[in-house]
Amino acid sequence: MIRGVIFLRTTDRIVTMKIKVPVGISAIKTMVVEPSVTAQHIGSGFVPVLATPMLIALMEAAALEAVQDHLPPGWTTVGTKVEVEHMKVTPLGDVVTAEAVLIRQDGRSLAFSVQAKDSSGIIGQGHHQRFIIDKERFLSRL
Repeated sequence: MIRGVIFLRTTDRIVTMKIKVPVGISAIKTMVVEPSVTAQHIGSGFVPVLATPMLIALMEAAALEAVQDHLPPGWTTVGTKVEVEHMKVTPLGDVVTAEAVLIRQDGRSLAFSVQAKDSSGIIGQGHHQRFIIDKERFLSRL
């Protein structure tokens, strides 16, 4: 593999192309803390507050949304690493907003800064990595 070059398969040949995603792009995802996203409900704790895994899922969804429109048809990204600090509790009924900003691209590897807020301010922050994949090829290997 040549660094930063992606080989696209067509029916009769292999085409090389570079997928360049603009550093600095971002997306925001929002959710209301309902019983289904609490630690108590999903089993990561015994209290009815926003579960850390759900906070991370919201951050990942923001990162996915930020880059998806910059990828060729049939391509997407998968999460490969998450480093997040969940700093504050968010109670039922509050709204959580997560933002992901692309800070670096190295070939097919994408690095994001992620942050989440609720009505009290910042509740979580960290970094997330995703990897660009050809969805059909990826699924064929499962």
